[in-house]
Amino acid sequence: MKNALFLLFVAICSFACNKKMTTETTKSEKAVEEIKEVVEEIEEMTNEEMKMTIENYPETRRDESVVDDYHGISIADPYRWLEDDHSEETKDWVTRQNEVTFGYLHKIPFREKLIDRLTEIWNFPKYSSPFKEGGKYYFFKNDGLQNQSVLYSINALDDENQKTILDPNKLSDDGTTSLGGMSFNSKGNLLGYMISEGGSDWRSARVMDLETGKLLEDNLDWLKFTGMAWSGDGFYYSRYPEVNEDDELKGKNENHKLYYHKLGDPQDKDELIFEDLENPLRNVYASTSDDEKFLILSVVESTSGNALKIAKTGTKDFKTLVDGFDKDYRFIDNDGDLLLFQTNEDAPNNKIIAIDYNNPAKENWKVIVPEAEETMRGASVVGGKMFVSYLKNASSLVKVFDPKGNFIKDLTLPGIGSTYGISGKKDSKEAFYTFTSFTSPSTIYKLNTETLESDVFRKSEIKFDASNYETKQMWFTSKDGTRVPMFVTHKKGLVYDGTNPTLLYGYGGFDIPITPSFSLSRLPLLENDGIYVVANIRGGGEFGSEWHKAGTLERKQNVFDDFIGAAEYLIANNMTSSDKLAIQGGSNGGLLVGACMTQRPDLFKVCFPAVGVLDMLRYHKFTIGWAWASDYGLSEEKEAFDYLIKYSPLHNVKNKSYPATMVTTADHDDRVVPAHSFKYIAELQNKHQGENPVLIRIETSAGHGAGKPTSKQIEETADILSFMFYNMDENMKY
Repeated sequence: MKNALFLLFVAICSFACNKKMTTETTKSEKAVEEIKEVVEEIEEMTNEEMKMTIENYPETRRDESVVDDYHGISIADPYRWLEDDHSEETKDWVTRQNEVTFGYLHKIPFREKLIDRLTEIWNFPKYSSPFKEGGKYYFFKNDGLQNQSVLYSINALDDENQKTILDPNKLSDDGTTSLGGMSFNSKGNLLGYMISEGGSDWRSARVMDLETGKLLEDNLDWLKFTGMAWSGDGFYYSRYPEVNEDDELKGKNENHKLYYHKLGDPQDKDELIFEDLENPLRNVYASTSDDEKFLILSVVESTSGNALKIAKTGTKDFKTLVDGFDKDYRFIDNDGDLLLFQTNEDAPNNKIIAIDYNNPAKENWKVIVPEAEETMRGASVVGGKMFVSYLKNASSLVKVFDPKGNFIKDLTLPGIGSTYGISGKKDSKEAFYTFTSFTSPSTIYKLNTETLESDVFRKSEIKFDASNYETKQMWFTSKDGTRVPMFVTHKKGLVYDGTNPTLLYGYGGFDIPITPSFSLSRLPLLENDGIYVVANIRGGGEFGSEWHKAGTLERKQNVFDDFIGAAEYLIANNMTSSDKLAIQGGSNGGLLVGACMTQRPDLFKVCFPAVGVLDMLRYHKFTIGWAWASDYGLSEEKEAFDYLIKYSPLHNVKNKSYPATMVTTADHDDRVVPAHSFKYIAELQNKHQGENPVLIRIETSAGHGAGKPTSKQIEETADILSFMFYNMDENMKY
């Protein structure tokens, strides 16, 4: 805005000087001074108007009577009332907060042009890799700006006559109903699929006859954290008991049970297959082998580690293969009675083992693919070969083995980046996968499983010249001496002079790696001489289970130290400065941003904690939050409370100045309930002493992120980037 007013001033001065060239110099100078005073008044009025908008935050009632005792320490929770998402007071508060936030955002001068540019960038056809079921190929396609992608079928890969199978855009007027998972039966003539409304984790399930295109009468509700595992003329699925409306989006999820649904039966006739009433805070996930011979159960009580049970389909005679929760086991495939699993049992970087169903004792387990230096992330069996995906310094590597585990070769990939989903049938001579990087839009490759040669099947037609940009991997040293990598992406030839607007992103939790991927939302940043940085901090899954564990429980501070170390490295190497540095993260990454901005508010100019876990003393009391205790610990335990209270963002806001902050959340987020964000911004607005805006953007009819319609993605991206650039006193070149 200041630059725009300056240009206005120059233009007026130029006009005045040209018009008055014949007048006396003193009169000309006096006229210029008068014009300058007018422009300064305009600028002052404009800035004051904006200042008034951000200083008059909605009043948030504090209830000082709400105090909890944690191991003899009294902790106040004055905004507890904001946890009630159904109260009229909370709804009114949300409305008033959004009025302030969107009132601020809509005044940013380049926001609308940014929306136009994002719409232009987004508007190109997007495809998924094709996959084959029942003799036909299926794929998802989005024409460009459709809110949800559409499922199509074709009879052959070169067939131009695509048939619409499922269009989620027709399920709602605003695109907020999305596909929440799907599964074909073994014959490929039936499609089971789940839908989500408003971004919620709750699912309802339907079944389509693919030969007629008609829906069957089967309609299942209250599904959550489940797939649809086909067996015979029905499927296995997991669900919670029905809850009342008040608790639907925030109530604690307990008593996850496994059922079998026979097609044609009403849901109340479904057969209960597995429950654990003595341990209501455990979830059960079912899968069936491709031959539908085995039912494999993974029972979990957190986000890492699982018990393992197996039975013949159609029975409840389960064999317990693993009864603890210390290690992870993921079913890959079976060859008759021999079952393949990926596990980190005695292998932090993972390995593949074979378990004989008839002799399942641990001493009979056989290692098929041993642990490697790289971190194993997954495996699939296609065309009689095993394609095992690894991460090497946070980038993809694919090794090919024969069924007995003998190494064949490394798959040749297009470069440093991420490979997703080598998919195909066990006996197929073709497979498909997607490759992407920070500077490479998704490209789909067709793989010959006999020759192991890949050819481009489909490229993205994006209106963006990726050849003008580059990614570098850099390493920095964290507080305790640990070397940590990060990816740095920007225009080729960009000069590091400390003035580049920089967005630093991180996650650091739950064994989840952040790998190179192309993001439409980052392109305007790069086009405007910005730098995008992804830090592969501890707590994630980039370097195996030990890297993950180093960022959990009492070691969680390592995660924040790593992220702070990345910021300090960028500044020390003159890539940016604290006045040009923004940080962003979602969910566990929202916790990351919240903790770092309360610990080092001097280090950042702008902060974006998105759908964050921000109240570390009560996170486990809502929906599925109890499952995160393996990473965080529980405040009811004295040892855990002692470290949680030290970094919990909500409880570490002080009476000081904080960076410009825009918290983002959504009214249907039933993963990390919006009360986290509500309470955090209320405390921040109450104690923040600087002039930087501290706002909350609350999306409606949206959840934790999955299934968010294109229109909402574009608007949110525009708001985030315009907020960032405006508060860095930067103009966007649109």
